[in-house]
Amino acid sequence: MTLASIIVPAFNVQSTIRETLTALLAQTYATFEIIIVDDGSTDATPRLAEEFARNPRVRVVRQANRGLAGARNSGIAAARGDFIGFCDADDVWEPEKLAVHVAHLQANPNVGVSYSGSALMDDDSVLMGQAQRPRLRDIDAAVIFKRNPIGNGSAVVLRRAVLEAIAYRPRHEDVRDWYFDETFRQSEDIECWLRIALTTDWRFEGVEGLLTRYRVSAGGLSAATDRQLAAWERMVLKLSPLNPAFFIVNTRDARAYQLRYLCRRAVSDLDAPRAATLCRSWMAQSRAPLIEEPIKSLVTLGATAALSILGGAAIRQAMGLLRGRRGAGAI
Repeated sequence: MTLASIIVPAFNVQSTIRETLTALLAQTYATFEIIIVDDGSTDATPRLAEEFARNPRVRVVRQANRGLAGARNSGIAAARGDFIGFCDADDVWEPEKLAVHVAHLQANPNVGVSYSGSALMDDDSVLMGQAQRPRLRDIDAAVIFKRNPIGNGSAVVLRRAVLEAIAYRPRHEDVRDWYFDETFRQSEDIECWLRIALTTDWRFEGVEGLLTRYRVSAGGLSAATDRQLAAWERMVLKLSPLNPAFFIVNTRDARAYQLRYLCRRAVSDLDAPRAATLCRSWMAQSRAPLIEEPIKSLVTLGATAALSILGGAAIRQAMGLLRGRRGAGAI
């Protein structure tokens, strides 16, 4: 049976890494290894990683902090598998996830990147009743640019051959190749996926089911929207020379989708001024999201308007009352 490698970037994740690794060790696929990349942690993460490394399937790589992209690159360099998956150390894989993806890739030799939907959970690992349900078929570079169907880095399993096809080594790097661009601390996922789509013939395709549990931390969401947008714009600037015509045709629509996504994050954090600014920006950039995804777009517009009119404090209070009533009803 073909060996698969699961790479777990870990930076100060003492509260969640045990849950993540326990779930990974419960995978039903028979032949796999787990590579924990301790990315310069200063809490109990290194000790917990060593505890799990007593299992012969688990290895630990230690490095000074290089960020998520750097941790993944180090994990890829250490991996021995023909199939490689990523699971952040605060997310969880369902037991059958690896087996489903490996079977999918083995049955479809032209598919290089396999991914699934994800159920969202909160800081307490409680499922929120929400999910990322991505488009699974007919994925091209334009779809990836606009909608990033993979959704999150813990949803994907891909062939090593795909990574080898995009490997490069910067001048200052004398240790190992880069696959993810380590100069990005945000947008590193979409930069990699889009580079694969633009420079290789490998197909992207999803599988049915919510096979990843993706953790959504409360608070602090909108604070990073400026940095996220700046990273996204830098990604466009970097990749545009690969196919200038592609970016001329698709960038305005893709930017509108990105702004709508950031608007939704600002709404979730009850940041009314930021949400309103982002809402106006995506509507001015392109109406493609409104035309192509009218329900999601109209909900975003309505939520932004309600937040602007009522204010974050009023909505937070209403949400608290609603939770209280649900709790009373449950009793």
